[in-house]
Amino acid sequence: MATIVLQTVGSVVGGMVGGPIGAMAGRALGALAGGAIDNALFSGSDTKHVEGPRLKDIDGLTSTEGAPIPRVYGRARIGGQLIWATRLEEVVNTATDRGSQGGKGMSGPKTVTTSYSYFANLAVGLCEGRIGFIRRVWADGRELDLSTLTMRVHKGSDTQSADPLIVAKEGADHAPAYRGLAYVVFERLPLADFGNRVPQFSFEVVRPVDGLNRMVRAVCLIPGASEFGYDAQPVMQVLDLGKTRPENRHQLQRSSDVAASLDALEALCPNLKRVSLVVGWFGDDLRAGSCLIEPRVDVKTKTTDGATWSVAGLTREDAKAVSLVKGAPAYGGTPSDESVIRLIRNLKERGLEVVLYPFVMMDVPAGNDLPDPYGGTGQPAYPWRGRITCHPAPGEAGSPDGTSAAATQVNRWFTRSDGFNRMVLHYAALAEQAGGVHGFILGSELVGLTRVHSASGVYPAVARLRELAQDVRAILRASTKIVYAADWTEYGAWIRRTRRNGDGWEAVDVPLSEDAEAYEIDILKGGQVARRITSTQPSILYTQVQEIADFGAAQSSLALAVAQMSAIAGRGFERRVTISVR
Repeated sequence: MATIVLQTVGSVVGGMVGGPIGAMAGRALGALAGGAIDNALFSGSDTKHVEGPRLKDIDGLTSTEGAPIPRVYGRARIGGQLIWATRLEEVVNTATDRGSQGGKGMSGPKTVTTSYSYFANLAVGLCEGRIGFIRRVWADGRELDLSTLTMRVHKGSDTQSADPLIVAKEGADHAPAYRGLAYVVFERLPLADFGNRVPQFSFEVVRPVDGLNRMVRAVCLIPGASEFGYDAQPVMQVLDLGKTRPENRHQLQRSSDVAASLDALEALCPNLKRVSLVVGWFGDDLRAGSCLIEPRVDVKTKTTDGATWSVAGLTREDAKAVSLVKGAPAYGGTPSDESVIRLIRNLKERGLEVVLYPFVMMDVPAGNDLPDPYGGTGQPAYPWRGRITCHPAPGEAGSPDGTSAAATQVNRWFTRSDGFNRMVLHYAALAEQAGGVHGFILGSELVGLTRVHSASGVYPAVARLRELAQDVRAILRASTKIVYAADWTEYGAWIRRTRRNGDGWEAVDVPLSEDAEAYEIDILKGGQVARRITSTQPSILYTQVQEIADFGAAQSSLALAVAQMSAIAGRGFERRVTISVR
């Protein structure tokens, strides 16, 4: 700037003294003088220091002496008391910027900027222990993203250990464990968002009233229809350039919803041992011969980051979308295969047994014109899978029940390319890919199918399930238990007949893969087995000769242990009874 000004001044003065030649000489002399001044002011050898705000007093943390310790039952939002803290940690950040002057041969100034960041290490006492978990935390009224912070929760047991940070700062002999008090420890909490001060905290504390929660041993994990809801890693939906929306994170405790849910579940049910993982495909018709069973997506056009939807080799472009209700998907999509694999492994890492549960959901929208096997046109909207049956249904006019045509319809439901077998076998293979599971549910509540018969005493759905069980056994490891989850009305159909007309049992009376009923009856003497009798009938004959041989004399009562026998599973659970005989 000085160069330009003095050039102009030199030119004017020189012109007044020496005319045009003087103006040229004055301009040159002015440029030299201005350059010297500019170099003095903006020379690159000079350094400019800029220092940001810095706390003068970093010992401003206080707590209230004698504050009561609250008790929480259920769920409550409470404040807390500061019970331990270190001096704020100051971190100095230095940045150097060398600008350019623009003039030829002239270097720009160097600016050194020093800023200060502060971090807090502190413990906040909450309430009387033992609590279940802390669901949310607010600082100055704003909910904190706990997945980005180091916050350790001490639940307040009578045996809890001191926090490792407190031990590191105070020494093992001087670090209090605060037994019986639930508290949290923040380690290196950034204070920049709170004006470099410790904010006002509040906590949502969950403390179950012990009882039923400690009796829970197994749970069923749903919804079963969520494309990435089971994924333990975060997945985002890409909306536009630079715009995303979370697919599987709607809380601020963990990086995914399923991780946060499982943490809460384990905290509330400390004796949990087993999780049944429901994974849904979709049927589209109550008529067994017309019903397709397929994986579906919630919407066809969606781009995701973090994971890509794929089930049984189908991509989003290949799969059908679920139906709509008021413009929104009626269901979530089938869980992506990779998300199921990751969740199975995550559950096992938590020490939980996994039972994989392939599940049929019926995606039959309202206002359809499908023939109803139970009469009329238009099937009920989103019906129960237990209503799938032959067409027309048993008891309806023109029903094929009791004929080979019924078997044809039922067999097609299982064996067609988009049938039930495809879904079940896919998840059996997926279970092994995940490292194996504790149990596998072959199917559930197919009562509308298992009661269809093609001839006297012949039930095609039961036969298909038995065959499918053998196919699944060939895929799964020997330790995996395979079961069929019957509807309670299937159990309710266990009615013994006279056998005069040829039907000895209802279809579900004979367990899957069992060709005949068999029992073991133990005659007990002083709690020990005196005699074991095997029978293929629900009754036995115990003679007086046997009684004398076992006991030496006639008895007024007998203690028995009765167990059903399985060709596959062996002896079942026994039932002990005492009966009067005289």
